[in-house]
Amino acid sequence: MKFKKSLILFLLIALMALVACGGKNEGTAAEGENASAEEATETTETSGEAVDGSSINVGFVTDEGGLNDQSFNQGVKEGIEKAKADMGIESSYLESKQAADYVPNLETFTDQDKNLIIGAGFKMGDAIIAAAESYPEINYAIVDVDPTAEGTKEAPSNLLGIMFRAQEPSFLVGYIAGMTTETNKVGFVGGLEGNIIWGFEYGYKAGVDYAAKERGVDIEIMSQYVGGFTDAQKGKSIALTMYQNGADVVFHAAGGAGDGVIAAAKDATKDKTMWAIGVDKDQYEVGPDNVLTSAMKNADVAVYNVIKTMAEGKFEGGKTIEFGLADEGAVGIAPTSDKHVKKEILDKIPELTEKIISGEIKVPYNEETYNAMK
Repeated sequence: MKFKKSLILFLLIALMALVACGGKNEGTAAEGENASAEEATETTETSGEAVDGSSINVGFVTDEGGLNDQSFNQGVKEGIEKAKADMGIESSYLESKQAADYVPNLETFTDQDKNLIIGAGFKMGDAIIAAAESYPEINYAIVDVDPTAEGTKEAPSNLLGIMFRAQEPSFLVGYIAGMTTETNKVGFVGGLEGNIIWGFEYGYKAGVDYAAKERGVDIEIMSQYVGGFTDAQKGKSIALTMYQNGADVVFHAAGGAGDGVIAAAKDATKDKTMWAIGVDKDQYEVGPDNVLTSAMKNADVAVYNVIKTMAEGKFEGGKTIEFGLADEGAVGIAPTSDKHVKKEILDKIPELTEKIISGEIKVPYNEETYNAMK
């Protein structure tokens, strides 16, 4: 086993113009343990100079979605590739075909010259926490896992959690869905139930409800889970049933299974366009005629800046940093939204964004907070 030198980093989220950051998601971390992106930048200054990352060797272990999932795995890869182009880092990837691959893939990278190992997906949480505990000389980062969450033991000091307040962009696309639907029936297809995907579901439902109230109508929201993130055929079957039952807009937060939702929108389009809403990345290109918008989590931005600060010789593990609408460029709706979303609807998005940032709109992230909001 080759041991690496531990780098002492402090997480800097640079290159993002930040506005005042909202409160943390109470559903993902214990009080006081999560840092906002703004807080992470307040103690450091950006030099503006080119950063030499030639000493950085990154290993990225995907979840079952794989590198080209049109979702957050691909986003992480894109952030690493940008760091490679800009800073000269070394990198390599291992794709997990099933959850049983997490541990051996992480172990493979510990035997190589990796000084930063990145994982993605909440299902990898236990495996990457165990790896960080076993190899304190290596730095780890994990997307969509909060190692400081209430009920867990103290997070390893060499492990950084990267979380996104997914409920916030989901509220915005829910509002778009509620303002766009002509049948007053919309749908949500989730991958695997849990805190992460509940954020998408209940944020979306709250946005639909907000639009329904504004329009003075009742909007039915159908919701179903695939049970995983890879079965595109099952995702398609669920969405087709929703379209057949009257929904004309369906939002997915289902990784690769969500490709089936977009395919279903294409197949269901006859005399009237059926809309799908993408997730994590701008999925317009997956279905240019049927993707209305996408709720984006820009994992590439977060990962790029983690690597940049590592190249600068700073790191602070043992904590989780969260990104929301207050952190410009971190989450939001797809830039291609103007292809299909009516201008008068898009014109309302900045106002809603500001209300979320200010706390005037408190977006729910699970069933309990959703019911409280209603």
